[in-house]
Amino acid sequence: MKAFEYATALTPASARELVADGGAYLAGGNDLLNMMKDHLVEPTRLVNIKSLPGLNRIQPGPQTWTLGALVTVAEIEDHAELKKTFPGLQQAAAEAASRQIRNVATLGGNLAQHSRCWYFRHRDTLCLKKGGDTCYARHGENKYHSLFTGNTCISPVVSNLAVALAVLDATVVVDREGKEMRMTIPEFYAKAWDNPMAHNSLSPGDLILRVEIPVQNRRSAYQQISEKASFDWALVSCAASARVEGGKVTQARIALGSISPVPHLVKAANDFLEGKELNEETAGQAAELMLQRARPQRHNGYKIPMARALIRRTLLQLIA
Repeated sequence: MKAFEYATALTPASARELVADGGAYLAGGNDLLNMMKDHLVEPTRLVNIKSLPGLNRIQPGPQTWTLGALVTVAEIEDHAELKKTFPGLQQAAAEAASRQIRNVATLGGNLAQHSRCWYFRHRDTLCLKKGGDTCYARHGENKYHSLFTGNTCISPVVSNLAVALAVLDATVVVDREGKEMRMTIPEFYAKAWDNPMAHNSLSPGDLILRVEIPVQNRRSAYQQISEKASFDWALVSCAASARVEGGKVTQARIALGSISPVPHLVKAANDFLEGKELNEETAGQAAELMLQRARPQRHNGYKIPMARALIRRTLLQLIA
């Protein structure tokens, strides 16, 4: 790890000024410090943003909930009222990493974390995502990689919270050059679909301020399958939400994680469920629509039946 300066910002404006010219924001630091130790990033200055006012609060509201970017994953997991209103988000938080990591990991950091592809993470490999000309995962070990992508890189998004927030129609509010910019979850990751070097749509200096979630009286659920029972990345994750009245669903949303560089949403699957009774048959048909354009690699074809089962389970959890 190379030497760096350290500074504490007290306002978003001072944070932006301090991070200019090669700096990096520091909150929980779980991803950033590991990348620094492996010489994947070498910021000249770490800017502590944990003192920025108001960004560590969960604020319920009759129409919109606001979650500050510095709210920890553990705080989302433990918030009793949030669990009642957005159970899928609470379930996603509870599945992230270990309790010790959740105690310090932040909402903003979870959304903005970089690729977990082992070729990207290897300090001696200049893969496509690091500016090279080859995605080594395509012809190498790709057990944990994407079924869908819009570019040559097949590294998937692994944020639990992004998948859960996608089905809740959440908005990420970002400070960009002193102006607040609002992005839906698909917009927040859109650049990673087209650009192999992008992890999300953030530009240098962008600071995540908060996430806003509309209250829509929809049920929600989240499930994932991992190799280990705890403290492990999802092989496939799924979130779903819908209004359920008389056994029929409206405003349905389904999202998959760990199978694409963006949370995987398919409008046709949501439209298919509109007004239908939710059962094994309709859930199965929705799963087929979600996966019909999957392109498995040599080692990750198992993700298709896994995702199919997970979609059915998560949808049926909405009526359990």
